[in-house]
Amino acid sequence: MIDISTKYMGLTLKSPVIAGSSGLTNSVKNLIEIAENGAGAVVLKSVFEEQIRHEVSKALAADTSGSFYPEAYDYISNYTEEQSLDHYLQLITDAKKSIDIPVIASVNCLSSSEWVSFSKRLQDAGADALELNVFVLPSNPENTGQENENVYFDIIQEVKKQVTIPISVKISYYFSSLAKTAMQLSWTGIGGIVLFNRFFSPDIDIEKMEITPSYVFSKPEDIAMSLRWVAMLADKVHCDISASTGNHDGAAIIKQMLAGAKSAQVVSALYKDGFGVIKQMNQDIKDWMQRKGFEKTEDFIGKMSLKNADNPAAYERVQFMKHFAGIE
Repeated sequence: MIDISTKYMGLTLKSPVIAGSSGLTNSVKNLIEIAENGAGAVVLKSVFEEQIRHEVSKALAADTSGSFYPEAYDYISNYTEEQSLDHYLQLITDAKKSIDIPVIASVNCLSSSEWVSFSKRLQDAGADALELNVFVLPSNPENTGQENENVYFDIIQEVKKQVTIPISVKISYYFSSLAKTAMQLSWTGIGGIVLFNRFFSPDIDIEKMEITPSYVFSKPEDIAMSLRWVAMLADKVHCDISASTGNHDGAAIIKQMLAGAKSAQVVSALYKDGFGVIKQMNQDIKDWMQRKGFEKTEDFIGKMSLKNADNPAAYERVQFMKHFAGIE
């Protein structure tokens, strides 16, 4: 009997495939379909720190902290008219009544300001866990790397005062010492680290002379970045790892788990191929496990992490060499 269930942040997932935070996870109708197709858990569409602060204070324009992006003012003001925090809390409550898989709330945040008090309301609404999508772009020349990194620890510390449900932190690879920072983050008592968050990438329309978004969806080859770091960090951090970015088929999920991930988040594949891709991923995992003689995911998670790999240099080598690239 093949068992593809896994443990992530202390939660039991019937599948390692998690529907990641996106516009697709913002309605109960979609959540039901996602669950019916076999997802192990779902991360709801993120609510923004700016939105929380605006709705709580009703005085976004009076903020003098300087932590808002200038473009956020009009966007958040208009967005909150249609997507209130009450709507988000109701989504959590309705989701818990409608599906039988863990519901993970998500907050896109960049400071440990007064918004953190709202995290308790997410817990009270029924969220099984909370994912903190944190990204501090190291673009301010006045800030040191340590100052940027401290933001992550401050956020975790303040949110942990509010909730008892598991917390995961979704981070980027913009750290001067990613391995050390990830390990230190895991010491804070969080349940998981998600590698990596996907953020807005600007492009320029040379005809309209406008800044436009680009590369909205990931590509299968984007797995390379997360796969490398999952493998390198899996045996170093003191919490679970969930792999994100580039997970487009069952093979990608298997690779991430062999590297050491307890779960893998999927978004772009859902947009491109529909929710049925989750069912196909699960079947691909089962078929592979049967071929390889594995009865449960614990049998192979981490078998090809940096610690267990026959050739660990394949993860650590960064120069482009034909020996590792497999080309002449």
